[in-house]
Amino acid sequence: MLRLGALELASNLFLSPLAGYTNLPFRLTIRELGGLGLCTTELVNARSLIEKRDKALKLIESNARDRPLAVQLFGAVPEEMRDAAQCLESLGADAIDINMGCPVRKVCRVGGGSAMMSELSKTAALAQGIVRVVRVPVTAKMRLGWDDANLTAPDLARALEDVGVSAVFIHGRTREQGFGGCVNLAGIRAVVDAVRRIPVIGNGEVTTPQAAKRMLDETGCAGVSIGRGAFYNPWIFRQTEAFLASGELPSEPPFEERVRVMCRHLDLMIEVFGETHGCRMFRKVAPWHAKRLGPAVEFKRRVASLSSRAQFDDVLAEYRAWRAQFLDDRGELLPRFAPTPSNPSFMTGEPAAPSAIPTPRGPVETW
Repeated sequence: MLRLGALELASNLFLSPLAGYTNLPFRLTIRELGGLGLCTTELVNARSLIEKRDKALKLIESNARDRPLAVQLFGAVPEEMRDAAQCLESLGADAIDINMGCPVRKVCRVGGGSAMMSELSKTAALAQGIVRVVRVPVTAKMRLGWDDANLTAPDLARALEDVGVSAVFIHGRTREQGFGGCVNLAGIRAVVDAVRRIPVIGNGEVTTPQAAKRMLDETGCAGVSIGRGAFYNPWIFRQTEAFLASGELPSEPPFEERVRVMCRHLDLMIEVFGETHGCRMFRKVAPWHAKRLGPAVEFKRRVASLSSRAQFDDVLAEYRAWRAQFLDDRGELLPRFAPTPSNPSFMTGEPAAPSAIPTPRGPVETW
């Protein structure tokens, strides 16, 4: 169990916010599989939220099954961030996360995201202004620094702790790295050592339960936040929780369970966004589910034009028939067709190379 201020969580495993992907349907899908302590919405612009623009309100859409939930804010104007935080609290957010880590130009050029790591006193004052006006926990998501010559995360984390921030989420890369190169576990450890009381949550290339344990062991962080790994494997939270408790890896979900979860995700997309828009959005999500189904080129080709739930049923039925050619007499994939990531680190539990699980492209470039 883990606490963020007064908020008590059942697990120290977190879903990282990914723009365009960690929406309500996906959060509900993985919550139903178990192991999660806290989900965070994709980043939302503070000014858009204050102005109650439809797009901003849709980004933070939630319901009673989607708890506990943090909302991630980005912006650089203290008054706007403060007012947006108060708005979120009134709407029932369980925590408010300040985005200090987004590396993309459109966010940084207005002083948000990773740009906030370059002006520590100004950023700490902004965070303090939010802490003073809300009762829910306020957290911050940051990177190690702007580049290797400016690793400001330890100093910023200490400054944020001093003004009342309840936890820090640290992605083990710099802004300059984006999502390339290796995660710096020693850099995360430096942030853990810099604070005195608040938990530090590690993030970056956690794609297996073993990689989560390695991050916990080598950095001393209080929890782990998972992004891309959850899209490649929605069961990763439940599997990691079991692995941390017993040291044994649970068995992989069978094909029919993977199909069930994929269908559940689509049904929730339709429930939240309507059939036409939900199916259109699912076109970019279905290939992620298909990564663990074995040969799926035919499925991915057909699902790219998905427009209705009935059409998906037809695509799935035809895919089952096509996939049969790759099965043995027991209905299992022949060994040479079994889905194994191209990077051998998956076989050892080491974090995967960035090329093994690509970064999904979202509306904020590659966040």
